Amino acid sequence: QVQVVESGGGLVQPGGSLRLSCAATGSIHSPYTMGWYRQTPTTQREQRELVAFITSNDFLKYADFVKGRFTISRDGPKITIYLQMNSLHPEDTAVYYCFYNDQDHYWGQGTQVTVAS
Repeated sequence: QVQVVESGGGLVQPGGSLRLSCAATGSIHSPYTMGWYRQTPTTQREQRELVAFITSNDFLKYADFVKGRFTISRDGPKITIYLQMNSLHPEDTAVYYCFYNDQDHYWGQGTQVTVAS
């Protein structure tokens, strides 16, 4: 079993920044992938959209809608990833869910990000 815990959400004004963190603990097996999906207020769980992910060998991928604004990074020994979000738009308002994936897939509980003036 793996536990995934996010932190760092909150309320920010348009153009502002937030940093999300996500730590995975438990039965960790390399290679693994960790990353973020988000679910907006008007979408269902099945419509969560991928934001970014990073693998244990540092392969990165971003959704087109965050390229140039968001940066994903990781602290390998801590099995922790970070999502630095800059130039936030109101459309970025969503619950951000961290995931960990090796042979199985695990979700965090989600953290709310609200971008509003």
